[in-house]
Amino acid sequence: MQPIHTLHDFFVRSGAEVRLYHLGRRVEPCEMATLAALEDDAAPWPAPWQGQARLGLVFRLGDMQDPLIWFLALPLDEQGRLDPASRDAFVQRLLETLGRSVESVGREDGQAVDNLMKDNPLAFTPSLPFQAMLHARASCDLGRPASQHLEPVEAYLSGQQALDWQALGLQGLADFAVRMGDEERRQLVARLPDLPHAVLISLCYCLEHVAIDGELAAALRTRGEAAAEAGDVEALCACVRAVSGSEAAGAWFDSLLADAHACGPDLLAAIAARGWPLLEDGQRLPRYLERLASCEQADFMTVARDLALIPRLRLPVLMTLREAPADSPIGRRLAALTR
Repeated sequence: MQPIHTLHDFFVRSGAEVRLYHLGRRVEPCEMATLAALEDDAAPWPAPWQGQARLGLVFRLGDMQDPLIWFLALPLDEQGRLDPASRDAFVQRLLETLGRSVESVGREDGQAVDNLMKDNPLAFTPSLPFQAMLHARASCDLGRPASQHLEPVEAYLSGQQALDWQALGLQGLADFAVRMGDEERRQLVARLPDLPHAVLISLCYCLEHVAIDGELAAALRTRGEAAAEAGDVEALCACVRAVSGSEAAGAWFDSLLADAHACGPDLLAAIAARGWPLLEDGQRLPRYLERLASCEQADFMTVARDLALIPRLRLPVLMTLREAPADSPIGRRLAALTR
């Protein structure tokens, strides 16, 4: 029998039913092959966040009735590849806890497996919107019903029930975002202009993890622009994050980046955190980095380094930095680092 060296090995050899989810930049499904490529040093992690590959693992071993959920943050090097020491220690601890015969893991091992996350340096606690979105996605993917919080959210957003918006739960909003069909989307578009600030913010924190169509993106842009005119930076940034799953967001990003007054540190952070796929553009990326360098309150090098860890953006970011004239905002930022 081949020894077990990686998490991928463990889950394959144990016969676990497992689903992986990215928990770094967005909550979205992750292929087992992506984890295998990282652990085999065959490819960098596609969506790193703050130097880590953040994963949600939803799995059953043996006769377990309910799946276990692990949140793991695997450390990455400057190239976005796995720094294996802490992963190796965790796999070793996993094997010692369960014994070497992982193929025969059964129900009685569930508690032992769950206890592995206590005092585990790889474990982390995602933010509440990330936890809600993971539960919403996993329950949908596993063919399970949504939480009991979905029904009041649907009734509220459809206008059928004049609920106190404070009674709406984040889990219900997450379930709505994951399971939204055409009719629910149309109702949401109609409701968006009048949603209370707190509902808008929480809903956007869920919508930023799903693909949205052009009509909903346009409605979010309209609400975001109204927020900008009212000086509501939080609502503007929430709408920017929410539209980032739509190709239609590119035109809005261009409009925002053309306005020096709009480009405060929170907006620039929102674009980098959730709208990074739209920065894969030969004109938009240099314009974004220029605005970032011009914003004194922004941590230019931290954001630029984080973007450069994304494999598809690494070369364009490095080329933009390298080719920046010395007297440009980027050039001045880089010169300040070498003083």
